[in-house]
Amino acid sequence: MAERHRADHEVHHVATDPARWSGEHVRRLTDAAHAHGLDLSAGCSSGAPSAGVLPTLREKAADAPAHRPEPGLLLLRDLREMHLDATSNSLHWEMLAQAAQATKDDGLLAAVSACHPQTWRRMRWANAVIKVLSPQVLTSL
Repeated sequence: MAERHRADHEVHHVATDPARWSGEHVRRLTDAAHAHGLDLSAGCSSGAPSAGVLPTLREKAADAPAHRPEPGLLLLRDLREMHLDATSNSLHWEMLAQAAQATKDDGLLAAVSACHPQTWRRMRWANAVIKVLSPQVLTSL
């Protein structure tokens, strides 16, 4: 989302945080799984940009929405998806927290305690931007 909305500087810069957080969440969950003898590292990305042609394609694609007639609608769609994804992730964090408490897994509970608030922050930010943009975008159609 951050790359797709590079033309909107506020959205671009704020949306880079959740992308970075996601990489950290994957690392924390991978570490917690490792404590239980599970290897989740195979096929997982650290959240760092990949090398090669993919970053170039992402960059070119990110420039395209700024030139389309409905960038506001695209941004609303992306914010809605971010909010819904964060809501789903929040439920997953809740389930993991309950499992960690039931099994007295301090490592997993520490991971959940560190990651879940960032998911809430992502939900609140997306919701706040949706509230501001919706009237402008939807009444200008």
